[in-house]
Amino acid sequence: MSTRLSRGGRLIDRSRPLRFTFDGHHYQGFAGDTLASALLANGQVLVGRSFKYHRPRGLVASGHEEPNGLVNLGTGARMEPNQRATVTPLRDGMTALSQNRFPSLDFDVGAVNDAFGRFLPAGFYYKTFMWPRAFWKHVYEPVIRRSAGLGRVPEGRDPDSYEHFFAHVDVLVAGGGVAGLSAALEAGRSGQRVLVLEQNPWWGGRAVIDEPEIDGVPAAQWVERTMRELGAMPNVRLHLNTQVSGIHDHGYVLACEQLGEEGGGPRQRLWRIRAGRIVAANGAIERPLAFAGNDLPGVMLASAMRDYLVNWGVSVGDRVVVVTNNDDAYRTALALHRAGLIVPVIVDARTRPEGELVRMARDLGLRVEAGRGIAKVMGRRRVTGVKLCALAGEGAPIEEIACDAVAMSGGWTPSVHLWSHVGGGLSWDDARAMFRPDPNRPPRGQDGQAMVLPAGAAEGELRTAAVIASGARAGAAASGSEAPSPVAARDAEEGPILPVWVMPQGATPALRRKMWLDYQNDVKVSDVELAAREGFQSVEHAKRYTTLGMATDQGKLSNLNGLAVLSSALHVPIPQVGTTTFRPPYTPITMGTLAGVAKEALFQPVRTTPIHDWHQRHGATWEPVGLWRRPFAYLRPGENVHAAVAREVLAVRNGVGLLDASTLGKIVVKGPDAGRFLDMMYTGVMSTLAVGKCRYGIMCSENGFLIDDGVVIRLSEDAWLCHTTTGGADRIHAHMEDWLQTEWHDWRVFTANLTEQWAQVAVAGPRAREVLAKLGGMDLSREALPFMTFREGRLGPFDARVHRISFSGELSFEVAVPADQGLALWEALVEAGAEWGVTPYGTEAMHVLRAEKGYIMIGEETDGTVIPQDLGLGWAISRKKPDYLGKRAQERTHMASGQRWRLVGLESLDRSVLPEGAYVLGQGTNANGQRNTQGRVTSTYHSPTFDRGIAMAIVERGPERMGETVQVSNRAGEPVAARIVDPVLYDKAGEKLNG
Repeated sequence: MSTRLSRGGRLIDRSRPLRFTFDGHHYQGFAGDTLASALLANGQVLVGRSFKYHRPRGLVASGHEEPNGLVNLGTGARMEPNQRATVTPLRDGMTALSQNRFPSLDFDVGAVNDAFGRFLPAGFYYKTFMWPRAFWKHVYEPVIRRSAGLGRVPEGRDPDSYEHFFAHVDVLVAGGGVAGLSAALEAGRSGQRVLVLEQNPWWGGRAVIDEPEIDGVPAAQWVERTMRELGAMPNVRLHLNTQVSGIHDHGYVLACEQLGEEGGGPRQRLWRIRAGRIVAANGAIERPLAFAGNDLPGVMLASAMRDYLVNWGVSVGDRVVVVTNNDDAYRTALALHRAGLIVPVIVDARTRPEGELVRMARDLGLRVEAGRGIAKVMGRRRVTGVKLCALAGEGAPIEEIACDAVAMSGGWTPSVHLWSHVGGGLSWDDARAMFRPDPNRPPRGQDGQAMVLPAGAAEGELRTAAVIASGARAGAAASGSEAPSPVAARDAEEGPILPVWVMPQGATPALRRKMWLDYQNDVKVSDVELAAREGFQSVEHAKRYTTLGMATDQGKLSNLNGLAVLSSALHVPIPQVGTTTFRPPYTPITMGTLAGVAKEALFQPVRTTPIHDWHQRHGATWEPVGLWRRPFAYLRPGENVHAAVAREVLAVRNGVGLLDASTLGKIVVKGPDAGRFLDMMYTGVMSTLAVGKCRYGIMCSENGFLIDDGVVIRLSEDAWLCHTTTGGADRIHAHMEDWLQTEWHDWRVFTANLTEQWAQVAVAGPRAREVLAKLGGMDLSREALPFMTFREGRLGPFDARVHRISFSGELSFEVAVPADQGLALWEALVEAGAEWGVTPYGTEAMHVLRAEKGYIMIGEETDGTVIPQDLGLGWAISRKKPDYLGKRAQERTHMASGQRWRLVGLESLDRSVLPEGAYVLGQGTNANGQRNTQGRVTSTYHSPTFDRGIAMAIVERGPERMGETVQVSNRAGEPVAARIVDPVLYDKAGEKLNG
């Protein structure tokens, strides 16, 4: 059985015992243990049940590639499901629960699935749940919902905090093994800014466990010496417990750092890194072997068994059978033998193993069975023995050997995930039986050079000297320095690997149904072969049919063996089968880490204008518009919202009102090709706009639909300022940049979003010019500043740009000043307008004012299916321009149809306010028995100006049906009768706004 040895364990502190519980049982470990090593030290080999068949499962690995050791960690709000026991540091008082079992780990009723496993092969759900159809709702779906998922949902809100950290470096080294440290040395010596991230809590990777000789000293000493040199370099930063999770375009990297214990500051940190070059030195993963019963608790990767022995002083078994197709597993056999444990036999698939490690094992008297394989592992809840067979046979047992653990090694697979995240190509190395990064197809940066440089085992190098040399070359290439001198290193000479994908090679179907490829998703050799027989010849199709390499595994342990089985079933070479897609993150990242501080009050940034506090003090009720908070209305004592809006509307119509318009988007477009660019962005012509003039413009998507509108002003010969809707500034700026960077990248145009740099106040109403005149300094007469022009200068004490534009239908000026002068301008206007009863008005009054005037509102009259012609905006579309975004789309038959819903006004016959979003009903019903519709209400308000309900709507052939009475749906009762009228109700001639 597994136990703690009396000596050894380089990572544990035996003077600091820690207590913990697993499934309610109390255990003890030491500081430095992982939960996995502590469980093994206490003889707990069974740690979970498999997802599909509920087979007993034990630990297979010792690191992030572990597929079985997933536990519920913690309690209450701090419970985290699916945490890997192998990389979870043991803490005093830790509580862990096994997953995917009921009622207990030892007795799981779900294990009945294993008994019927022959009838539940890959893809059975695609066939079983289709018939009978009535079973889906009452039988299949309830069972699936109860069975799906792993772990328990946390209870309550997450009490821990998380943070994001941003870094810009010249060279990022992913991995702190000897390859990564060599790369960091070369890059650091060149003076480059270097960041080294290692996912484990120690430096040196496998070298400090296997102890090859480097530069004349043991590996641990070389690592210590190297760390001292790196630590002395001010341009080098080093972080343990930090995993590079994914590489994205343009050298953008995400990494997750594990920090302190619960409640002691941030728990995890998400690194967001921009790197000039990235060295992928993230090592390789040992492959399991596929033989019957290879998933029983006690069957483990040979390297993992060595890790538990050396790092934590834990023996997985007293009698360990080693099975391999390469020399590396002999290191485990030798380590077990030195620790005083029994290795009854080393089962080597090769017929003539003759490497140095093989000779050492034989010299120590260890039995080596060449050309053999394991026919079957004996036992139910853990290993009790193995049956040996000839590798080339069908699995007829030759000998049965008693043991309580099996160490298996099928060779090593480079971790090409990071390389592949950004499109790095792979090539097949037949001699080493692995996919390696193809140096001729690297991920390239913007300069055309390789952005990611593989190093060490991640490049396919498995010999220490070659690993270090590879790392040094990558570090030199990443920093642009000269190639370094080689470092001498020595480890035992090894013989060639013999690729073995199924053991024995002629295994019977019964044995293949017990050979596991993907432990996490319960995928067997027989499942992949079935997928091939059923026509799933594409590796991506086979992956989805069988679930091979899906979920958190992402192909770490399972993929290469699965690809090899598929290639054999299809009778094509492995390279022709190809690989599945590697996607970030490398291992799961918690939602809390991704969110960082963006939760509760900080879930989204709230944007406020410079005048926000004044609004708050004067009774503003708030409306969220995008991320902004805008005053909806200003309530006075005793007023409700309806009364406040009515007062504000009448104040603008009869006197003067102030609107905080600072939230409107303000995008500067500048450059020699700026006019040409804006002519493509807008449906109208902007290039001919004179300096000092304003022009209303509308934008469409490439599909022809209206997406934004606003006033464009020409600042100078090569600069325009584009106003957008409040919620559209970021979106429209991104829209502009998207087209500039992807389609018109050679145009000399630059854009900048200056929305928050300017405060803007609308002064609207018949008395607006008089209020501004009191400030003095600028001639704002009708002759000096006509409608749709602007002037810059001094307005009283302010540096201002004054626009003669109107969204209310009244005489109106929009005054823009630098943001830090916004509040002072507002207060000055309030003081100047006191004698005329100046009234601040909010967004609801603004909406009523514009609806009375028949002005459209993006998001009200538009819904993603509306084109400008629907809203009577054909006048804003140039007939002279050869092209603009959306032009061709608007010429499609259904876009140009005369039957489209078009803008009109609606007047309810009983003067009531029509329901918002209500449909204009048509004749008859559709196939589902629903009433046909012929339009919908887009905006609806009570108009204080006309003292009745007003509405705007889009109705089929609406402008052609003026005066017609229609029925409007009403959820509260019978439909409401309404008359189709002109949408412009107020001052159709425009005399008011011209002042």
